[in-house]
Amino acid sequence: MFALPFFRRDLPALKGEKVTLRVPLTNDYREWSTLRGESRAFLEPWEPRWQPDELDRTAWRLRISRYREDYAQGTAIAFFIFEKSSGKLAGGITLGNIRHGVAQSGHIGYWIGERFGSRGLMTEAVKLVSRFAFDTLRLHRIEAACIPENARSIRVLEKAGFRREGLLRSYLRINGVWQDHYLYARIADDPPGDGTKG
Repeated sequence: MFALPFFRRDLPALKGEKVTLRVPLTNDYREWSTLRGESRAFLEPWEPRWQPDELDRTAWRLRISRYREDYAQGTAIAFFIFEKSSGKLAGGITLGNIRHGVAQSGHIGYWIGERFGSRGLMTEAVKLVSRFAFDTLRLHRIEAACIPENARSIRVLEKAGFRREGLLRSYLRINGVWQDHYLYARIADDPPGDGTKG
């Protein structure tokens, strides 16, 4: 559990120049399902295989329940990314696998709707979540993994100051196939500039 005074129920939104991040709410369903549905072909190559009920309201309720349970247990926190200029939902980012003690680490995963790509929104979101992880949660290390062919995700991570540390063989089952992933990481005292390839 988050037994720390800064982890309150009234977690504030994270605000940047282009985006605002906040926890998902039950009434975000319609906007979320529309954005995910219209971006399906764009997202599927980089995500676990979609279930037949992926965008159904029942599956959404279970997702929200899982977000809340993970947050209550202190293992993960999910944010939705809203474009500041339009106020529209643009994507999502999760800080998961949060570990304290000797590890003090977490793992970032994210997605963005196709029409919001290539605007720098995700890079800013990754930087905001990284700052939250280091400054508020007092984590020491944040990891992210991406498929080597996912040039967009590689650019996001490197612009956000992550460094490539190696190749994880057959790491995650993505769209029904076990895929190799590059491992990227950022340490709390790394400089804020672009990361470098390992």
